[in-house]
Amino acid sequence: MSIKNLCILVTVLCSLGHHSAAAQKPLNILVLYADDWRHNTLGCAGNPVVKTPNLDRLATEGIRFTHACVTTAICGVSRASIFTGQWMSRHGNPAFLAFKTPWAETYPGLLRTNGYFVGHVGKWHNGKFPAAQYDFGRAYSGTHWIKEKDGTKIHVTQKNENDALEFLRTRPENKPFCLTLAFFATHAEDTNPLQYLPQPESMKLYQDVTIPVPPNATDASFRRLPPFIANEKNEGRVRWHWRFDTPEKYQTMMKNYYRLATEVDTTCGRVLAELRKQGLLDSTLVVFTGDNGYYHAEHGLADKWYPHEESIRVPLIVRDPRLDSDRRGQTNDDFVLNVDLAPTILAAAGIQAPAKMQGRAITPLYLEVQKPAWRTEFFYEHATIKNTNFIPSSEALVRKDWKYFYWPDFKQEQLFDLHSDPMEENDLIADPAQADRLSEMRRRFADLKSAAR
Repeated sequence: MSIKNLCILVTVLCSLGHHSAAAQKPLNILVLYADDWRHNTLGCAGNPVVKTPNLDRLATEGIRFTHACVTTAICGVSRASIFTGQWMSRHGNPAFLAFKTPWAETYPGLLRTNGYFVGHVGKWHNGKFPAAQYDFGRAYSGTHWIKEKDGTKIHVTQKNENDALEFLRTRPENKPFCLTLAFFATHAEDTNPLQYLPQPESMKLYQDVTIPVPPNATDASFRRLPPFIANEKNEGRVRWHWRFDTPEKYQTMMKNYYRLATEVDTTCGRVLAELRKQGLLDSTLVVFTGDNGYYHAEHGLADKWYPHEESIRVPLIVRDPRLDSDRRGQTNDDFVLNVDLAPTILAAAGIQAPAKMQGRAITPLYLEVQKPAWRTEFFYEHATIKNTNFIPSSEALVRKDWKYFYWPDFKQEQLFDLHSDPMEENDLIADPAQADRLSEMRRRFADLKSAAR
């Protein structure tokens, strides 16, 4: 080899080594975590009404997952699943109490142990907030307007923004960081008859818009539910009365819900702008997602909890600086779950996920040239809350084309063909033509349920 060619080879190898080292450098982490925000409450997801320009831009710079789902559709349990990478059956959160998984095995705990500056801003909902486990901790939620120490009131989303920006502007510059920005919006203020209380300047939004009513937001759809759901004592129906039981109320509530969503989008934009200003955006993994889906009166219900698509599907946008430019702006339709986020975050930090984490890093789905084999189904679970009249237990085997429901408190099954019946209106559990399919899905449901435990 000539001296000239040898010099070229050395230069190339040095360049490769430089890029490899850069690729292995731990990324900063920003988790933007919305509340009660279903998968299509995004302009980029085809919603014809809601304005989310900053998140739409984030999707063009990253990848949007169209079939992101939660393994339990309720705030506290889903949050515990994100922190632990585990199904409810393993981390043990019945809805509102602290989870059983050791803190050292959560993604914030592991990141801090490995030298990250770790912050949490906003909603917690897993027992007492563990302030000592964070370098920067500001936990609050439950109301849209918060009284400050000086007696003034601030909107919860504005407080989220102020605290997140303070974290970014005061963090030590010699450490990688992880910030979980957990919004309270678009959650309702349940004890307030207005339910959704946006900021005054947002009231001009959506004034001249008529919000489309879902085709199955009907009494007939409600009556097709199992009788232990289709009754006026069920909490999903109670909250439907709070929000949606007249056309006028539906329009008022949905406009204010969308106003809260746009406010969250605005804050996300300002936080991302701060990262750009500090030159950090291209060394930060940004994740936007939510804790559960939300009924907008489909099936004559409100809120979440049950295994219908509206309840279990959430938004997920990932902006990863390692993503090739020609893949940015794409969508992915694989089943990715809330339990996958903790191992994904840890992988971005170069940290091995604990063996007890049941999710798997989604990074190979968008970074690898050859996409790995991936799940095509998953087990869904939700515990009884208070009693079976209030919120009964529900479980499911979820696939893209078929879904099997099991209601443990009543030992009742349902079966839906999502291809021909995407709104889950026509229960085929008694159809003789589906006997073999039902038998196979029952077996697979039992296997995945056992694995979750």
